Amino acid sequence: MSFWISLSVNTNLLNSGVKVARRWKSTIRKIDKLLIANRGEIACRVLRSAQRLGVRTVAVYSEADENALHVAQADEAYKIGPPPAIQSYLRGDKLLEIAHKTGCQAIHPGYGFLSENVEFAENCEKNGIIFIGPPASAIRDMGIKSKSKEIMSEAGVPIIEGYHGEDQSKAKLKEEALRIGFPVMIKAVRGGGGKGMRIALSESEFDEALESAKSESQKAFGDSVVLLEKFVAEPRHVEVQVFADTHGNAVHLFERDCSVQRRHQKIIEEAPAPGLSKKLRSELGAAAVRAAKAVGYVGAGTVEFILDRSSHSFHFMEMNTRLQVEHPITEMITGTDLVEWQIKVARGEELPLTQEKITLNGHAFEARIYAEDPSGGFLPGAGVLTYLSAPAFGNDIRIETGVREGDEVSVHYDPMIAKLVVWGQNRSEALLKLQSLLLQYNVAGLETNVNFLLDLARHPEFMSGNVHTNFIEENRDTLFKIKTASETQLVQAALAVVLRDELTDIGKAVDRKDQFNPFVVESGFRLNYHFDRDIKFRFKTEEIVVKVKFLDNNMFHVSVDQGKTWSIIQGELFKQNDKLVLKSTIDGIKNHVNIFCEDDTITIFDNSGKVEFNLEKPSFLAQQEEEISSANLLNKAIAPMPGVLDKVLVNVGDHVKEGDSLFVLIAMKMEYVVKANRDAAIENIFFKAGDNVQKDVTIMQFKEDCQSDV
Repeated sequence: MSFWISLSVNTNLLNSGVKVARRWKSTIRKIDKLLIANRGEIACRVLRSAQRLGVRTVAVYSEADENALHVAQADEAYKIGPPPAIQSYLRGDKLLEIAHKTGCQAIHPGYGFLSENVEFAENCEKNGIIFIGPPASAIRDMGIKSKSKEIMSEAGVPIIEGYHGEDQSKAKLKEEALRIGFPVMIKAVRGGGGKGMRIALSESEFDEALESAKSESQKAFGDSVVLLEKFVAEPRHVEVQVFADTHGNAVHLFERDCSVQRRHQKIIEEAPAPGLSKKLRSELGAAAVRAAKAVGYVGAGTVEFILDRSSHSFHFMEMNTRLQVEHPITEMITGTDLVEWQIKVARGEELPLTQEKITLNGHAFEARIYAEDPSGGFLPGAGVLTYLSAPAFGNDIRIETGVREGDEVSVHYDPMIAKLVVWGQNRSEALLKLQSLLLQYNVAGLETNVNFLLDLARHPEFMSGNVHTNFIEENRDTLFKIKTASETQLVQAALAVVLRDELTDIGKAVDRKDQFNPFVVESGFRLNYHFDRDIKFRFKTEEIVVKVKFLDNNMFHVSVDQGKTWSIIQGELFKQNDKLVLKSTIDGIKNHVNIFCEDDTITIFDNSGKVEFNLEKPSFLAQQEEEISSANLLNKAIAPMPGVLDKVLVNVGDHVKEGDSLFVLIAMKMEYVVKANRDAAIENIFFKAGDNVQKDVTIMQFKEDCQSDV
């Protein structure tokens, strides 16, 4: 199938001074081959729609992504450079070179990377390549937040108080911050996704927050210019999906609520926004369409608003001139394919539906599954997905992902593993599905936020729809409760160890005879001899001994409290649909859970989520770990996550105070400033700026007697 797009512009409309969508009047270019200038789940997402429409696809990949899913799914794939994005996915010149070499007529940028890069959009046009996105002028106007607010104000879209001026001197910015009144939000004028965004709660925090925002913005967008806004402590973040074509048509596809965030980045979204009246929904949609028309918009875009929790008054925040991460929930409630719409608009067609024919049906949620540690400040992680088992796809279930079991979550890119998207006839039904399916999304080998998402989805306030941008912090005590292992989980873990070890030993013996391994058969395995065994677990910092006595016919006595009480257990371990399942009866209660076993770890996936137990290590290893953990952590500064050491802010011999910034680490698009945990003198610095470092490695050593020196 070939798609065609015109390049003839109605110059009378443009010369009138009114910004309108360009009109095409002939079909002179086709799209039968598309280059996807992205990676991960969004590349896979674009691939599916393009291939369904008969368009051949070309993928690009960095050295780190050579075996990635999007590479395997594309019709063709080309290596574009080393792992760092600036040397690969951000190389617009290489992308255009590959597009020409492979005969691609168009490039889809996905989101992130070059999707909102004005220069790249312009270069595509200069090189005769169709950029599947809005005109470069719209990207420019909306990408510079100060300019966008000016345009929105003229279009009658309400904006929030702030400073959007050209004077970027520290003195001027502080003066304006004092005028606005603390707390203030410092935001990069370009980009999005929480990059280059900091909150200064008071004047004393302003200078460091400003420097950090500017530095991160420069790295992410090549521009350090910022704006200031009055910070609204607990607003709702409501955004409207808009779409416009080259024939002057513009529509909205209702709104999404993206209020629940961490590090100013969305973590769970829903559509439509809960608790809005039909009148307010209509006003939001109309304001978003006015915004799109004000900049002559073409294609998919999102207009983001700050919505007051109580009064429901709203103000324009920014416009994202690309496809959003959370676009699937809009597709779920409207029955549309927005990537298909993008391709059709790019070839010059009118929008598939008019506003009157776009109907809202049901409710949808999207939960972003990340490799990160929620209890550790949501710091991102990296490593291999040793075990990954996801729910089955369905009409009401989508799993947007770019990884498979065995793939690596790289330190060079965003730590998102997948987006779990569910639909229901109403919010309650959709939320119940989300809760159930999160239990079925099982990951081992990496720390993830799945348990946190489950706790969030089950939280009474979230279930009631009482969401806002400070939701996580406001409910911290209930969302971050100290979790303990139940006796049932300990019994199951002990039973899994016993059955795994016995099964593996016997399996090895049989393998030597006829290559048959009972460990991988579908039916359960039963023990037929007696034994007693003590199994030593570590759960977080707690050490627990579980005593197991095997009776007969897969019956056990198990004690988890030093032999004071005993449970009667019956258990089997077997494979089912590529999952290892433990089926047990504990004191008459039957249950089954998914199990993942490694040499020194047993992971249980039950109704509370993921629970992990570590087995006792050999004594010499335990002694080494004890020596490391007992070392004086006050005498060092370590890397809290794997990443690139961006800046070293001190020198050997410097004296620092508690809270002083020591170094800046960048990982997975996030800048993290590590500060001194006490007054200290710097004795050694083991790495330099630009070095890759692993989690928990010592970056700096303090003098042991430094407290007396400062």
